[in-house]
Amino acid sequence: MEFAEHEDALILTTEEARVLGCLMEKAVTTPTAYPLTFNGLVTACNQKTNRDPVVSYDEDIVAEAVEGLRGKHLLYRVDGAGSRVQKYKHRIEERLGLTVPSQALLAVLLLRGAQTSGELRTRSERMYSFVNTEAVEAEIAETLEDVALPLWRRFDRAPGQKEARYMHLLCGANTEPEVSTAAPTIASPAVEAVQQRNERIGQLEERVVLLEAELDELRGTFAEFRKQFE
Repeated sequence: MEFAEHEDALILTTEEARVLGCLMEKAVTTPTAYPLTFNGLVTACNQKTNRDPVVSYDEDIVAEAVEGLRGKHLLYRVDGAGSRVQKYKHRIEERLGLTVPSQALLAVLLLRGAQTSGELRTRSERMYSFVNTEAVEAEIAETLEDVALPLWRRFDRAPGQKEARYMHLLCGANTEPEVSTAAPTIASPAVEAVQQRNERIGQLEERVVLLEAELDELRGTFAEFRKQFE
């Protein structure tokens, strides 16, 4: 299939960016539940961990985003053999030819907004392990050279911030990351340990919620199947 080359064809809405990021994330972090059902996709969009901002999308919002991504050839529907449950997969590799490391970075930017190279390294670890922040920056630079469509931009350090940040451009290039006015804090080893533990707990919780959504959908499908014999 030939895709439109003009970059306007890939300008996403905020909701489309969230849906695409969720599919990219879950393809790696919960492969047994991927492709995602529609209910699973709604749950992934609204989960409380690894999201900034946290949202509360209803089914209509997610359905509209799904159709928008299908029209831009970034998502396709999978009809499982012997199952009425439709599932969804992203097409980012086919559409843009991104490497696995770049897909991990883009997923984090889609789901969490502007990030420093250190934040990108830490928050992409579940999808790809970068050896250091220099490896993150090298991957970003290499992708800028290899991919015709501009995916991200580096913003120099703003007043009150310690590092430059990166932001994806799939929602357009006319936005800049918000500048936090809060004073930077340095976490102690004990605080970092608690944060890592909470991160692991959050990952387990999101997996349980996702599997519960899958189970509810399968129950509904089975109930419809039983009605045929009543």
